[in-house]
Amino acid sequence: MPLALAGALVVGLSLGLLGSGGSILTVPILVYLLGQPDKLAIAGSLAIVGGVSLIGAVPYALKRQVEWRSVVFFGVPGMGGALLGATVARYVSGSLQLLLFALVMLLAAGFMFRGRPQAVGAAPRPAWWLLAAQGAAVGLVTGLVGVGGGFLIVPALALLGGLPMPLAVGTSLVIIALNSLVGFAEYLGVLSAFDLRLDGGLIAWFVVIGAAGSLLGRRLGARVPQRALQRAFALFLLAMGGFILWQNLPPSV
Repeated sequence: MPLALAGALVVGLSLGLLGSGGSILTVPILVYLLGQPDKLAIAGSLAIVGGVSLIGAVPYALKRQVEWRSVVFFGVPGMGGALLGATVARYVSGSLQLLLFALVMLLAAGFMFRGRPQAVGAAPRPAWWLLAAQGAAVGLVTGLVGVGGGFLIVPALALLGGLPMPLAVGTSLVIIALNSLVGFAEYLGVLSAFDLRLDGGLIAWFVVIGAAGSLLGRRLGARVPQRALQRAFALFLLAMGGFILWQNLPPSV
């Protein structure tokens, strides 16, 4: 349990300090730190990410920093993508899922090195179908490998959707919560098919401590150089993604 609590705190701090990245730590923590089977870890990650994001979205919603048009046009197709991704997970091996997860980590590292997009508040609104297409793609990744996709959603909403950064982050948290919880609901059938059972107590602790860590991270964020923090986190993602990739490559590679 101490390892689980420490892992939950790291996930929450990452979300609070960087606005994304916490969910991409959850699967490795559950698999390599706590020794969970890959499919069980992905399902648990969806529940944890959904819960922490939902709690984290509340302050933004109270401050009216959620753009509900983007939630509809980006988030609803994302829920469909998450449902499809979780359904596909029934038919692919856990090793392949972790292999794809490692590639997502490397992609996230690239976004971290580039840094956050600049706000473009006055930019014209894109066509609804373009938001929907991106939302569905992000949802598919969420449902298949268990990451919230904040590192993809925030840039998409800021650059493509023309939202100021606080609005993009708040909207992203709502979308992540919706995608993750829909994916998790579908994953319950996946776990049943593989005769796996979730540890409800562990998930609850992760959500509570992760949410508290997120609030603490938001307070610390003003005192920490964001660019240096992002680059350090990107280096960690590169190393961890490379390790997971190496662990799950086919023997002949």
